[in-house]
Amino acid sequence: MPVTAAFASDDSVASRPAVPPGPHTGGILRLTAQNSGGTLDPQVSYLHLNYQIEAVVYDGLTTFAKAPGSLNRQAIPDLVDSLPVPEDGGLTYRFHLRPGIRFSNGKLLTPDDVVSSMRRLFKVNSPTAGPYYSHIVGGTACLHAPEHCVLSGGVEADDVTGTVTFHLTHPDSEFFDRLAFLHGAIVPAETPARDTGNTAPPGTGPYYIASYDPNSGMELKRNPYFREWNHDAQPAAYPDAIHYAFGLDPEAAITAIENGQYDWMYENASLDRLAEIGSKFTDRIHIIDFLNLYYAALNVNIPPFNDLRARRAFNYALNRKAMVIHSGGSSVAVPSCQMLPVGAPGFEPGCIYTKGASPENPAPEWKEPDMALARQLVEESGTRGQHVTVISPSEPGYVARANELRSTLASMGYVASVRSITQSVQFNYIQNSDNRVQVGLTGWNADYPSASTYLQALFSCGTFTPHSDNSINISGFCDHDLDALMDQAGLVSVTDQKAGNALWAEASRLLMAQAPAVPIDQVRWVTLTSSRVQGAFVAPIYQVVFSQFQLR
Repeated sequence: MPVTAAFASDDSVASRPAVPPGPHTGGILRLTAQNSGGTLDPQVSYLHLNYQIEAVVYDGLTTFAKAPGSLNRQAIPDLVDSLPVPEDGGLTYRFHLRPGIRFSNGKLLTPDDVVSSMRRLFKVNSPTAGPYYSHIVGGTACLHAPEHCVLSGGVEADDVTGTVTFHLTHPDSEFFDRLAFLHGAIVPAETPARDTGNTAPPGTGPYYIASYDPNSGMELKRNPYFREWNHDAQPAAYPDAIHYAFGLDPEAAITAIENGQYDWMYENASLDRLAEIGSKFTDRIHIIDFLNLYYAALNVNIPPFNDLRARRAFNYALNRKAMVIHSGGSSVAVPSCQMLPVGAPGFEPGCIYTKGASPENPAPEWKEPDMALARQLVEESGTRGQHVTVISPSEPGYVARANELRSTLASMGYVASVRSITQSVQFNYIQNSDNRVQVGLTGWNADYPSASTYLQALFSCGTFTPHSDNSINISGFCDHDLDALMDQAGLVSVTDQKAGNALWAEASRLLMAQAPAVPIDQVRWVTLTSSRVQGAFVAPIYQVVFSQFQLR
């Protein structure tokens, strides 16, 4: 890369808009959610509520377009001026930073910030440090001794040319996508190497988080140093500020939006209000398709689900039609019978766990439960009569699903109960093996469009970290043969995506034969906006982009 004096100055972006022109620029966007998203640290947080809000606060070297389009989209340049051509057979990537970008505290973005941010991923025990970034040279050593992480030979900065070079241990067809995920956010080099909790590090996006109380709300203000460098990557923002209030349940939130007290709510519209809002506010209803899956993680290391027969029994017994009804019906939800959502790369129709089907003879799709077979498997496993507790988020939609799971377990012959916890606490709680959670009810939105963000992230040996709140392999499942197949799928995808997808489909089938989880359903998001809202603000991955809400 040529040396450029502009790298040390923001003159090159001074003429680009900090706010978009038009009559609907300005105002305060008012959001509401039942609960907060927990920690604001972008390299630690793993709840979608924070992913959405921090998408307009932080940037990575790459990102996903913040605009309408295909679900199966690819990463685009963000803080860098282009996607580099891989060198050394896919082992080396040289990124050139855009000149003149500043953090919200005024500090100029430099290659050293990038190197520090990559090291920090390991130092803060980011949930995706292992599955997404440990193939950076030095990454494995960082996993074993995170406090001493240097990524020696893995990430190199050249402050003269504004270049950052990555060296990988093996080619990765998803490397640009992994860098685009929120955990790849670039923060100032001086950011503490610990979870910052309720304090948000400075970012480079159009907003910064000015205040946060996880019990009541959050306030975002314009980043005074932001200038739009690429409209698709990080567009200039319309609202002057964003106020996010926590504590309102979905029923009350819908009423508040109808009355103009709020502009948008985080939760999906509640089932008993769909007919009302669909008939009265047709022009304010937005149905959003995205890659997601609700599932029950089964702890394979403690009774009763350390027995494969018990895990398969649960999958056979679940009435997924009832679950779809809890989610709003067939117009907004479809039953899931594998741990890949419809539309994800590698998804192939097929269901082991429906009446008349088996791992050796799958059906094309889920049709109905097989309670008789489920009870037979429970008897054979010797687990009948055992106590089973489902740990669920306390939001109404989750509680309805949890009660259906409890009823199913009871019909199978278990003594079942539900324990509900605020989601920002529940998600970490069910990850920690010390809590001995038997069934953890949760949902998963794709980190980016790939099979690996479901199969490898949630069920590989490397993502199970005992005694940790950041162990996203909630089931504690580990199968080295399956890991080898998933690794092969990733390598094949570098040169042949179609063949790679076929291997991912095989991995999905093998995973479900081991049944470490009970897939439930995939939903379309139904959201209501206030009469003040207009504009094109829907985008896959993020669902909505808050900077693009235009207010009357």
